[in-house]
Amino acid sequence: MNLEHFKSSITELVNSKQTTSYKLQAICDFLKNEIDYYDWVGFYFKNGNKEELKLAEFAGEPTDHTIIPFGKGICGQVAVSNQNFVVPDVAAQDNYISCGWKVKSEIVIPIFVKGENIGQIDIDSHSVDPFSKNDEILLEFVCNTVSEIL
Repeated sequence: MNLEHFKSSITELVNSKQTTSYKLQAICDFLKNEIDYYDWVGFYFKNGNKEELKLAEFAGEPTDHTIIPFGKGICGQVAVSNQNFVVPDVAAQDNYISCGWKVKSEIVIPIFVKGENIGQIDIDSHSVDPFSKNDEILLEFVCNTVSEIL
């Protein structure tokens, strides 16, 4: 994985003269198309004052999980823990919300604005254990960059 290439491309997308929604969708599309084991890429954000996440822009198959309560599933756990969560094999997780039988692993990285966890990027893969430290570095960069436009 060429981190500098990906970081440069993400920076270009975020700095474009487009709406925030357009930029988030472009990031999802870019990551899904450029990294072969990123089979679903999406952003979830805190839903107003509710203790739940709401699906925003995404690339991949549609999901029924457009609202996720805090604490439920991997995304809901990240909303509470404020920590990255890498799941090499979703079958080994008790508190996992299945998005489809093809999903084998997941990585979720929180997005902070002024110290508050306001959302996250969620990546599903159809491969078991594909995520490395470079994926975490890249997705942390994405979240930090996105936080500047929210």
